[in-house]
Amino acid sequence: MTAWGHEMYLTAFTDYTLRTLVYVALQPSRMVTVAEIAEAYGISANHLMKVVQQLGEHGDVRTARGQGGGIRLARRPEHINIGAVVRRTEPNLSGATCFCGKDSCVISEGCLLAEALNKASAAFVGVLEGYTLADVVANRKMLSDLLHIRVDENAFCEG
Repeated sequence: MTAWGHEMYLTAFTDYTLRTLVYVALQPSRMVTVAEIAEAYGISANHLMKVVQQLGEHGDVRTARGQGGGIRLARRPEHINIGAVVRRTEPNLSGATCFCGKDSCVISEGCLLAEALNKASAAFVGVLEGYTLADVVANRKMLSDLLHIRVDENAFCEG
């Protein structure tokens, strides 16, 4: 993660986690596969396997193996908080001191930058906590067109 300038950067793991949730939320009436998500976004299915595993461990998705298997949301999109997901997938955002660590910086004892970075990180995640998965997929039609998937506008997650 980099926090210099006006942008915050998230890890690829967090990026893939959020993309996976969006894709699955757009198709609540069926199981989707990791391969299909990987193809839609042009990313590695191997990377997505860890993402899906963690999403399952935290109760965001249900997984089923075998013929007809795949993943689907375990909870309604309005019950999946984006800030909570990012906080969980970005361990360095909470309580991060500096990028190099306290022991590797000669001014750490008197530096106030760490406090500023912690406050900025908290504010960043705080804004995300104001959004749910339902909020970020509210433009279902546009997202489905961009991902080349058919979305049932009337379908809702069973979770």
